[in-house]
Amino acid sequence: MPIMNTNFHMHKNIVPSISGRTRLACLLGHPVAHSMSPAMHNLAAQICHEDLAYLAFDTDADHLPLLLDALKEMNFLGANLTMPLKTAVIPCLDELSLASRLCHSVNTIVNDGGRLIGHSTDGIGYLDSLRDVGFDITGKTMTLLGAGGAARSILVQAALDGIQEIRVFKRRNQTFETSRSFLTQVERETGTPIRLLDIADSNALARSIADSQLLTNATSVGMAEDPRSLVDADLMHPGLFVSDIIYHPLTTPLLARARGRGLAHANGLYMLLFQGAASFKLWTGRDMPVEQIRSLFTEAT
Repeated sequence: MPIMNTNFHMHKNIVPSISGRTRLACLLGHPVAHSMSPAMHNLAAQICHEDLAYLAFDTDADHLPLLLDALKEMNFLGANLTMPLKTAVIPCLDELSLASRLCHSVNTIVNDGGRLIGHSTDGIGYLDSLRDVGFDITGKTMTLLGAGGAARSILVQAALDGIQEIRVFKRRNQTFETSRSFLTQVERETGTPIRLLDIADSNALARSIADSQLLTNATSVGMAEDPRSLVDADLMHPGLFVSDIIYHPLTTPLLARARGRGLAHANGLYMLLFQGAASFKLWTGRDMPVEQIRSLFTEAT
């Protein structure tokens, strides 16, 4: 998934006010130069009158232990993590949330008095972006395309939040059985039925979509570099909500087909907003003013 290329740092409203008591949070990973996280969190802090400043540091896994020690020493509120650190950070942490343990991924660290606690807000961000447009996954069946990191975060949070059943479709390659083991563990710990199927099996895909209420693309198919759709329009039935975590382009071929069928649909843009909002609340205990932050995302597109 590409990092959004923006000029957020030029926004006149997001210059943080620094005092002798200002707490810090940051983004760690590579690349980070065009991340929207500093703009989002600094604007949220300003609106909420939080004495908080958010920075981005370009780093790799080799330097991660040293940086985490520095975060504790300087009493940072916490950090966000992007590629390639979401899994590499796990051995360095003192505790993991249930979601981060299940999906083997951390994108948010909370510094709790020197104890570093790992959280995964990617799945929360995805589900909150659906709730934002009126779709609740409780009791629903989802057909999920892909089994990579984003898909894992989504399905884990969906299982924790009350989805009825998940059908995961991926390529039958060398990681197929590894994915099966992962899904079996999530099913065992959450009690949510989860099936793994071959994405090349068009009949199985058609049957799954036919009795699903949510279709989610968590693959890279549909990005500007790969303008295809994995699902034909004639498989999309009335009552199906179609979601694509891609936001470049904003309307992927999958979403264009959903729109052509008159179906409710959503791209991945506001998943970024809501995962950031979840991190902000973990650090500050306060709700991010998402309605006032949306303009940043609108300007970026």
